[in-house]
Amino acid sequence: MSDKPWGGRFSTPMDQFVEEFNASVDVDRRMYAEDIAGSRAHARMLNKQGMLSNDELAAILKGLDEIQEEIERGEFAFLTELEDVHMNIERRLTERIGEAGKKLHTARSRNDQVTTDTRLFLRRRSEDVRQRLVALQQVLVDLAEAHADTIMPGFTHLQTAQPVTLGHHLLAYVEMLERDKGRVDDAAARMNQCPLGAAALAGTGFAIDRDMTAEELGFDGPCANSLDAVSDRDFILELLGAAAIAAVHLSRLAEELILWSSAQFAFIELPDAYCTGSSIMPQKKNPDMPELVRGKTGGIIGGLVATLTTMKGLPLAYNKDMQEDKRAIFSALDDLEGSLRVFAEMLPGTTINKQAMQQAAAGGFSTATDLADRLVRGGVPFREAHKITGKAVALCLQESKGLADLTDDDCASIDARLAKDMVRDLSVEASVAARNHFGGTSPEQVKCQVTSWRQRLE
Repeated sequence: MSDKPWGGRFSTPMDQFVEEFNASVDVDRRMYAEDIAGSRAHARMLNKQGMLSNDELAAILKGLDEIQEEIERGEFAFLTELEDVHMNIERRLTERIGEAGKKLHTARSRNDQVTTDTRLFLRRRSEDVRQRLVALQQVLVDLAEAHADTIMPGFTHLQTAQPVTLGHHLLAYVEMLERDKGRVDDAAARMNQCPLGAAALAGTGFAIDRDMTAEELGFDGPCANSLDAVSDRDFILELLGAAAIAAVHLSRLAEELILWSSAQFAFIELPDAYCTGSSIMPQKKNPDMPELVRGKTGGIIGGLVATLTTMKGLPLAYNKDMQEDKRAIFSALDDLEGSLRVFAEMLPGTTINKQAMQQAAAGGFSTATDLADRLVRGGVPFREAHKITGKAVALCLQESKGLADLTDDDCASIDARLAKDMVRDLSVEASVAARNHFGGTSPEQVKCQVTSWRQRLE
């Protein structure tokens, strides 16, 4: 006969390799605190409903407390043959307190137990991620304030487009992170329903009080359908989706930091503590941390795709495939939190080369749109103004000069409506200052947004 807790109908023991392949304790042991919390709530409910005596409840609660202390001291031996965190803790409880420990699993299954533990764990981790998002937002807002009037080139297609302020550029990421925060909050709110009481799939024949366990564990209420409670993992998918989108935002920032720190841009210098050198090229200073953030994004996206693929063909209710969900979400959240932390700690020490940014902003005819706007103000329809400005740029390229260098004769040769005073004083400073409206790049607007964000983030 098998010695497994479920082994009553089995006549031979599990194959050793299969036992290792089947186990999840290497991953789900991280949920020990949530598993113990769920067991405490379940035990109190069983006691209230007359299924555990007061003495049995006291023994169970004391035993669970001692087990948690054992784990946190590093003295608890998690055994692969017991498969998962749930059976490891239950077996140890029975060793400690005897028969009372065997009664704890009354009116529940590992199916509702595991999804309860996972929701509790992810609820806590969601708040950790949220705090990391806020911390990075605060760093970016501080930098935006310091560089409200630092001018840099804005790009489309990685080609110089129009001048912007660095503060405005950084605040774009603050906006992205705010939406990321909202997605994490939404996912956490929707997962906050308690599966306990769903048992294996059909509920239980015992007279349980599901509202009691839900309330004790801080859920908004019990899951309304026992099949749904144990069979769906959309709460994991939703959080994975939020993590993947947040990681993509970080990856885009990482890409910019990598480009900006190159000799070709020379916009920034990253702190030494967040870079590495080369084993063969002594001059190298490699932006490894942004590169790692960019690289880890692929793994986070992969976790989402893998879990979606796992779930897409599963019939109701529980299937063993679902054991893999925790590997994906735990890894994704670890990498996302790490990425948020490294950026929040690295960016304050990053050196900004204002002169290089300003020089780059002045190149590439970044004020051409301002010239077209001046023509429009002079009564030229925009499409014609666009064409005239394009001709002006072409002449400048041909003669290797800037728009402000065009002579009266140059202007007349391009179009009679193009006057020399229109190309005079086409500066990047005037360009950014002109965008002084809500959502614009002007220093004044950046400072207003910084004030607004400080209030929101407090």
